[in-house]
Amino acid sequence: MQSTYSLDLQRARDLVGAFLDQISAELQLSINKPIHDRPETCYEEFFACETISSYLESKGFHVTRKAYGLDTSFEASIGESGRQVVFCAEYDALPGIGHACGHNLIATSSIAAFLSTAHVLQTLNIAARLRLLGTPAEEGGGGKAKLIHAGAFDPPEDIAAAIMAHPVTRVVEPDGASYAGLAGGKSSASHKFKVEFHGKTAHAAGSPWDGINALDAAVSAYNNVALLRQQIRRDERIHAIIEVGGTVQNVITSYARMSWNVRAPTLKAADVLLERVKACINAGALATQCTTTYLPLPTSANLRANEMLSRVYVEDMARFGRNILALREQPSNASTDMGNVSHHVPSFHGRFSINAPPGVTIHNPAFTALARTDEAHRECIMAAKGMAMLALRVLTDSKVSDGARNDFETKD
Repeated sequence: MQSTYSLDLQRARDLVGAFLDQISAELQLSINKPIHDRPETCYEEFFACETISSYLESKGFHVTRKAYGLDTSFEASIGESGRQVVFCAEYDALPGIGHACGHNLIATSSIAAFLSTAHVLQTLNIAARLRLLGTPAEEGGGGKAKLIHAGAFDPPEDIAAAIMAHPVTRVVEPDGASYAGLAGGKSSASHKFKVEFHGKTAHAAGSPWDGINALDAAVSAYNNVALLRQQIRRDERIHAIIEVGGTVQNVITSYARMSWNVRAPTLKAADVLLERVKACINAGALATQCTTTYLPLPTSANLRANEMLSRVYVEDMARFGRNILALREQPSNASTDMGNVSHHVPSFHGRFSINAPPGVTIHNPAFTALARTDEAHRECIMAAKGMAMLALRVLTDSKVSDGARNDFETKD
């Protein structure tokens, strides 16, 4: 294979488009719908992982299961030399409402992009390295953070770009302009943790003075943070639930547990807000004489937008007939562990739009049904075409790869 290549962009687009049009129905039946119809939550995605791995093997790829020590991760790759691009595939679902975040579509689009990019590299005899990485547990499990720690994105200087795309409802700007997707969007950093309150049991009627009420500590913590919300910035968020609050009403609760999520536009701001939240929690414990145990969960860093990768994607998506917004400076209040990747290597986390009724967004049960429609599948394949072209241009064009690296190193 050649070590350098001057890519004929139109020929590459034709190859990508024709290839994905040919296998689209197969991907819908073999990957998209089966994963949607059998939703699995974080680190339990055994069916999805096996379905994808077996499909890739049927196409002639060697697949490493349990990649990087995670039971529901996998990896497939081609190439021995040249620049390297990694496609990230998500496939976990939400508890109770299934694929309301459309991760069946994310998996399908990343697989489609990987297959079509590999097809072009092999057809045009281009030397490059390409990987498809199965990234479990985006919904609360921090799968990509664990993969980073395990070395899946190392050495970071050896990866020209990590690429994926996420389904959303239609992108509408404040001026009313409507787009079929967003290339360079940012998202908030997110600290997740649980806190246990330890008290002392007693008969609630006979001798309540002998008890230390852990439920009271949790309720106090919740109310303290409810007051704090009046004094936080409009782009910050605090969420909490009481997971364990006691057993029977006539026994003083000796153990309670809460689950928390603290979000802000940057990790620095999230760190500051986290300390304010902990002060409210500790005040609840102090008021009730309870002790606390903090149980940290994986942190999602804020997602950084890479301008070069975003503009290249917009350019090629326009050639495929989709008008995509290039950049949006204001971060969304959502969070993703792809943010961690974007602090490690140049990254692209695009959004492709699915038409939805008013009031329906992701993490809504109505979106679960939308994620299985033919229209949703068509849009994920369109996004895959753009991602494949983005990968090919990163792999073959020094201006694109150097620009993406410069954006990564110099811009937030």
